[in-house]
Amino acid sequence: MQALRIVLLSTAFNGLTQRAWLDLRESGHDPSVVLFTDADEVARKVRQAEPQLVICPFLKDRVPAELWRDSPFPVVIIHPGIVGDRGASALDWAIMKGEKRWGVTALQAVEEMDAGPVWSSREFELPRGIRKSELYNGPVSDAAMYCIRDVVEKFAGGYQPQAVDYADPQVGGRLQPNMKQADRAFDWRAPAAEIKRRIDAADGQPGVLADLAGGRYYVYDAHLDHRSGEPGRILAVHDDAALVACGDASLWIGSLRRQPAPGEETFKRPARHELGGLLEDVPRLEWAVDTHPHCEESYQPIRYREAGWVGELTFEFYNGALSTEQCQRLVRALQWAKRRDTQVLLVRSGRGSFCNGIHLNVIQAAEHPGEEAWRNIQAIDDVCLEILTAPQLTVAGVAGNAGAGGVMLALAADVALARQGVVLNPHYQTMGLYGSEYWTYTLPRAVGGEMAARLCGDCLPIGARQAWRLGMVQDIGPRDPDAFGSWLLSTAAAAERTWPEHARRKQELDLGRLQQCRRAELDEMREDMLENRRQFAERCRNFVLKRPACGTPDRLVAGWARADG
Repeated sequence: MQALRIVLLSTAFNGLTQRAWLDLRESGHDPSVVLFTDADEVARKVRQAEPQLVICPFLKDRVPAELWRDSPFPVVIIHPGIVGDRGASALDWAIMKGEKRWGVTALQAVEEMDAGPVWSSREFELPRGIRKSELYNGPVSDAAMYCIRDVVEKFAGGYQPQAVDYADPQVGGRLQPNMKQADRAFDWRAPAAEIKRRIDAADGQPGVLADLAGGRYYVYDAHLDHRSGEPGRILAVHDDAALVACGDASLWIGSLRRQPAPGEETFKRPARHELGGLLEDVPRLEWAVDTHPHCEESYQPIRYREAGWVGELTFEFYNGALSTEQCQRLVRALQWAKRRDTQVLLVRSGRGSFCNGIHLNVIQAAEHPGEEAWRNIQAIDDVCLEILTAPQLTVAGVAGNAGAGGVMLALAADVALARQGVVLNPHYQTMGLYGSEYWTYTLPRAVGGEMAARLCGDCLPIGARQAWRLGMVQDIGPRDPDAFGSWLLSTAAAAERTWPEHARRKQELDLGRLQQCRRAELDEMREDMLENRRQFAERCRNFVLKRPACGTPDRLVAGWARADG
């Protein structure tokens, strides 16, 4: 297929937009990105680029009429709903209603939102008990990629999109209202599973506003538990989560955001941090891999099991962010696992992101953010050091997207294995940081010094296939999470035979060089975090408070789309 001039118009360069950008490049196209700011400015930039096709993978705003009315190019919206579905709360309603099947539809922009003719659609089984962010980054993202590829092929072949016939019994979607907090509201006396479904349907944004501990909070990150008590009462605390009694059982709530006063901005924090002194008299329940290795508790952010000679350590932190305390817990778990009589130590992520590095929300909430960032970066360095120095062959299982220090955490392992479709962002500079996590040792070890500098300097995402070609990951497993888990365990068991050069490399680990790299990296990070030389403080605040982009970064604009192109 001849390369097309394709503009990706998006609210943010989020995971799906990055995946679309990468996939189009893999297919031989040179996509250009326009981030939505002012409608008139967006229309001017898109028209100025003279694209053949505009695709909107993630767009919260209406497409300016100037772009879809009498344009020489179609504007195609990727809508996370089945054919006929309309409205901004498609996934929220699908989870709340317990739909068995759902899908993604690619439709042409018209005056009425989500009402245009259909270019492509793809349905899938809706997994039970899935939260919105996992649904969006999993089955929805996969279906969206199918639709985007299909749209491009159909456009090249002269296809004309088809109007939706609501009289057709095969068309199951309908216009749905935007979900309000009144639709999401629950009573703690309701069954725990029902409350969890409501929280899952609001995961990411906007959360569900609920009464808790005498205040009003948006709740996130819910996990079922068997304990019971007076509904709405906090029964216990474990790690960063608070256990809240429901009508029949209870829920671990991992994250909260306090309802803001007029004109105030609040953001998500670990539940224990947000509630603070209100938890002084609440029992602490303690279990951890190093003290309770065979724990059967339902809520275990860090868990361990053994299969033959493979020890599998799974960590699952909300949104892939590791706070200082979470890093310290992970260090203790790794130290314990390293003492086990195993030949391979598999360190993998759970359902969400693999890891995105330090916990910017916890840092922003600290009395002295720079000092907390400094503690956090040293703590995550400690995690990487434990992986680097393990006596076993270490394997990283990258089950979700990873960014910054999270990519380097994976590279600390002897072998890195990725799930198909994951996106990696191996850079720090967009957050105003030099970077740490031994990246000056592990990234050149994987890709060479010149490519390491380029990856960190370009500040662009790379896909699993590109990471494999570069040598950052050694193999790519199935996209299906369950299939990936089985593949990961069997591949890890054979890793020493499959990649003997990586096993030998462990014997050549230069501890002195490691120490030099860490010291040099931290010297740079001290300037960034404590002296704020690259505006880390402002960038961190803008990220945590979800301030929209003020423009499209120049690195995302293709040469053909530039004003001087």
